[in-house]
Amino acid sequence: MTHDENTHDLIRYDLLVQDALRSVVKTVLTDAAQNGLPGNHHFFITFRTDMPGVKIADHVRAKHPEEITIALQHQFWDMRVGDDFFEVGLSFGGVPERLYVPFDALTGFWDPSVDFGLKFEMAMDSEPDNDEDTLHGPSKQGAGEHGAQADEADRTAAVVSLDAFRKKT
Repeated sequence: MTHDENTHDLIRYDLLVQDALRSVVKTVLTDAAQNGLPGNHHFFITFRTDMPGVKIADHVRAKHPEEITIALQHQFWDMRVGDDFFEVGLSFGGVPERLYVPFDALTGFWDPSVDFGLKFEMAMDSEPDNDEDTLHGPSKQGAGEHGAQADEADRTAAVVSLDAFRKKT
């Protein structure tokens, strides 16, 4: 066996870790959908708007053609969580809208009440049609009135990313 055969990840630990981290978000959202948000917990969720399966209003997509950060705190409704997606009602500029987001479209999750964040990488088979290889944390423009808080997420959150699980060579 050559050195290259030893170092090639045939198991794809990177994808397994991404799935495990997304399951954390799924569990938290499922609990919030069933029981509401406990204590001071609230969430900033960043996702790719250009990913297959994402369903958002055209006017929202026009303002956020690649990525958006939504806040789930006081004004969201009818959240439903499935095996591969979540959907939720939110207002954009006072207009109620329904979002449908596959978990594969997530790029970030942050709960500022406990300073906990996750950052996701896109799976190679689900990347949008652009040249961007790395994705960014919560977007200031996508957070609406919570933009300053989302920007704070970039600076202060203890973000867990796939790199934390990779062996650096």
